Amino acid sequence: MMIRLATPADAADICAIYNQYVISSTITFEEVAVSVDEMAQRIATIGGALPWYVYEAQGRVLGYAYATPWKARSAYRFSVESTVYVDLHHAKKGIGIALYERLIDDLRARRTHIVLAGIALPNQGSIALHQKLGFMQVAQLREVGRKFDRWVDVGYWELVLGDAPD
Repeated sequence: MMIRLATPADAADICAIYNQYVISSTITFEEVAVSVDEMAQRIATIGGALPWYVYEAQGRVLGYAYATPWKARSAYRFSVESTVYVDLHHAKKGIGIALYERLIDDLRARRTHIVLAGIALPNQGSIALHQKLGFMQVAQLREVGRKFDRWVDVGYWELVLGDAPD
């Protein structure tokens, strides 16, 4: 097992994981499967500024986690939004926690102040993962997404990492 920084070459494996959620759940609000080229572009764009990690075992990517800027305005520069996905066949094996711990350590080293996680509700697995890592729920937005002909709430969890530089 190894956790390493993702590269655009991981796009096909990441798509295989992510698109499972896109086509079968409300965990993500994307409604169309993401192409390998689009995912490679996302990795290249995000990975250049903030960390994007993959969990690899026996040469296969089983999960990934990354951070994106929370908002574009400069005053938000010390806040990020985090994301983690694990292959459905490898859920509940500690992969999500291992990825998140590495991501959080990296963000702490970058002097990130706040990590936010948006969770489409209900999602007890994701809530438990975030709370185990110290995230606290700070908001719930009602019916902000619509997928599979139903309204979906989104909750926000926050992890304070520490003081950011001036």
